[in-house]
Amino acid sequence: MKSKTLLLSLFSLLVVAAMLAGCAVPAAAPAAPADAAAAPADATAAPAEEAAPADAAAKPYIPIISKGFQHQFWQAVKLGSENAAAEFNVDITFEGPESESQVDKQMEMFQTALDKKPAAICLAALDSKAMIPLLERAKSEGIPVIGFDSGVDSDIPVTTVTTDNVAAAALAADKMAELIGGEGQVAVIAHDQTSRTGIDRVAGFTGQMAEKYPNIEVVDVQYGGGDQLKSTDIAKAIMQAHPDLKGFFGANEGSIIGVINAATELNMGGKIVIIGYDAGAPQKAAIRSGLQAGAVSQDPVNIGYKCVESAVKAIAGEELPLVIDTGFKWYDATTIDNPEMQPLLYD
Repeated sequence: MKSKTLLLSLFSLLVVAAMLAGCAVPAAAPAAPADAAAAPADATAAPAEEAAPADAAAKPYIPIISKGFQHQFWQAVKLGSENAAAEFNVDITFEGPESESQVDKQMEMFQTALDKKPAAICLAALDSKAMIPLLERAKSEGIPVIGFDSGVDSDIPVTTVTTDNVAAAALAADKMAELIGGEGQVAVIAHDQTSRTGIDRVAGFTGQMAEKYPNIEVVDVQYGGGDQLKSTDIAKAIMQAHPDLKGFFGANEGSIIGVINAATELNMGGKIVIIGYDAGAPQKAAIRSGLQAGAVSQDPVNIGYKCVESAVKAIAGEELPLVIDTGFKWYDATTIDNPEMQPLLYD
């Protein structure tokens, strides 16, 4: 009995030993040669090393956020910015909302541009106050902001490339006073009362009238958002409400086209003195025909050029003046074809 028990114990021990041998961890495979092991790491690193020079050589990116693109004025600004981009070897984009009343849309465009981490950014603000939080973000991220055409109520932009709009509109007031004999009723249509250009042109015109011409009454100031159709309706309503109106000032391209349309529809040619701002084919044709007396022109191509040039200088760390004045000129039927006026009179 004891023998049988002993045999069973030995058999059990053998079975356990066999099972333990079957579960043992297999030996590690031989290590790969050093060269073979290093190869995948080199293959991964190579593209990064090759990409570095391309990154270093990438052109600075400068987005340009305009007030819009629907007027020929902005197309002339775009042309100037493209000329500068080619000269200074930078990449630019040029965009703006469909209407100059779309402040929220412009803010969205500016924010999207900031998200792309540009080297600098150019802005023609539709609202001189609403953009300030985004300007503060740009400053905190070290992105220089260059204002153009229309400034903001902030010292964050390193410079603003613009026309002296107060002085230019005051010149329009002087011309109006001269042409209506220093007395009578006049009216104004501007694009908005939120942008620096809208504010300054109205202030320049009405302020000059109040200060220098006490016998001239500004009977109405309205805002058409730079929209030609809306400005036409507003101008017609003003003309009909003030039958003794002697003069009308349109403070930007869309506004003055509205005044021209209204005067044409109401057969007011020769009965009212019309003075505009900027250029464009409709305004030039109205001046040549005698329907419009004249206009104050900015230099939009130079504005576009200078904003990109200033951005390049800011990227390089150069100090810039707070304002870069691109100038303005009066033109009428006697000077519209002069050679010195041609760079300012876009179609």
